[in-house]
Amino acid sequence: MFKHDKALLHQVRVERPNPQYAAMLQEQLGGAQGELKAAMQYLSQSFRIKDPAIKDLFLDIAAEELSHMEMVATTINLLNGHDVDATKQQTGTIESHTLYGLGPGLTNASGQLWTAAYVNSTGDLVADLLSNVAAEQRAKVVYEYLYRQINDKGVRETIDFLLNREEAHNALFREALEKVRDTGSNRDFGTTLDAQQYFDLSSPGRYFANPNTSPERRLDGEQPRYPQDR
Repeated sequence: MFKHDKALLHQVRVERPNPQYAAMLQEQLGGAQGELKAAMQYLSQSFRIKDPAIKDLFLDIAAEELSHMEMVATTINLLNGHDVDATKQQTGTIESHTLYGLGPGLTNASGQLWTAAYVNSTGDLVADLLSNVAAEQRAKVVYEYLYRQINDKGVRETIDFLLNREEAHNALFREALEKVRDTGSNRDFGTTLDAQQYFDLSSPGRYFANPNTSPERRLDGEQPRYPQDR
C-alpha cells in the first residue's frame, strides 16, 4: 500500500524559467537512468524477495524514488514557465508546448517515451542488487552532468539533494549485497577453479592477478589448468 504525502520530500524552487534545461532534466524523469525507472525496478524486484529486511529496503527505496520523480517533475513544470508558445522555443523544447501544456512528460531528454524495457529484474537477489548498485551509480553520473550545466541556485540545490540520496541508496544496496553475497547465483555457479583464472590474452604485461572470487570455494586437490597459474 502506498500513501501520498502532500509535502514534497524536499522543497524545490527555480530562480527563473528555463525551458531548454527543463527538456534536459526530462532525462531523470523518463530516461533509462531516471527516477521512474528506478522506482519501477526496485518495486518489481521486491515481489520475489523472501528476506523481510531486504524486501523492506527495496520497497522503501522504491517509494523514495517515486518521491524523487515528483520532485523532478515539479522542477520541470516550474522551469517550463507559464506561457504556451511553441513558436519561440528551441529545438527539443517544443513538445512541452504542443503535447503536455508545459507539464512534464514521461519521456527522456530526446522526447522518447519511457519504456518498461529500462527495468531489470531477474529474480536472483545477488544479480538484482548488483544491477541496482550500477543503476544508482549511473543516475549519479547523469545528475552530475546536469548539475554542471545549470547556474540556477534553486535547481542546483534540488540536484545536489537528489544526487546525495542516490549515493545513500548505493551504499544501502551494497550493504544488502554483503548479507547475501554467497547465495543465489553466487552459490550455484562460479564455484570451480575456472572462476579463479585470469586469461592474459594481451601482451606485453599482465596487470591483474587471478580473481579471488572466494578462496573457500576452491576444490581440494584441483590444479590450475594453465601453466602461468601454477
